[in-house]
Amino acid sequence: MNLPTPGRLLLAPAAAFAALIGFAAAPAHAAIWSSSDQWGSYTTSDGYTLYNNIWGSGAGAQTIWANSSSNWGVWAAHPNTGGIKSYPNAKKVINKPLDSLSSLRSGYNVSVPSSGAYNTSYDIWDTDYDYEVMLWVNYNGAVGPLGTSQGTATLGGHTWNVYKGNNGGNEVFSFLRTSDSTSGTVDILPILKWIKNTKGWWGNETIGDVQFGYEITSSAGGLDFQTNSFSVSGG
Repeated sequence: MNLPTPGRLLLAPAAAFAALIGFAAAPAHAAIWSSSDQWGSYTTSDGYTLYNNIWGSGAGAQTIWANSSSNWGVWAAHPNTGGIKSYPNAKKVINKPLDSLSSLRSGYNVSVPSSGAYNTSYDIWDTDYDYEVMLWVNYNGAVGPLGTSQGTATLGGHTWNVYKGNNGGNEVFSFLRTSDSTSGTVDILPILKWIKNTKGWWGNETIGDVQFGYEITSSAGGLDFQTNSFSVSGG
């Protein structure tokens, strides 16, 4: 589960978190934009929004950088403790009812560390933020989905372990790929229609944000996560 939008409370930026736990901020990547602010954001020329999005308690330092919506990354130094610390991501707003969508696809290519605890995932929301659909394409370390197992489903070109839960604020549907992948294409629309038409877990929701990024629990010492390519198409 992630915050759907940057938080509204005035909280310390990532650099302050770093000072508290003894980490120094990472050197900035050669990029057109970077930020170590907790809610740092940037909108690209092609309509994507990047968020640093450090939302969990006990977080360390984190710096997001970007050259474009398809070339961006994060350096994060979150301590080796439980609980999600952040979800740096790139977001594309769809804002269309599910039944009016004729296609919704996405491609990705990432470079992720071999240590730490995290997942690389899509986070898809309806416009009212009543429902959250997470698609985990790879994961590492002590992480797991919210809710209970609903079995497996082959959808959108991949086979997923499916989980359903509630975080107290919204319903969460999690799809975990049965084989990790650092690159590929996901046909998102059949997954969303399966939730509606096959399982009856929601109605004709208006799909809002399609986010893609890294849900990080721990990255002690500082780890790099890089998006080499990413795009969302359809409507």
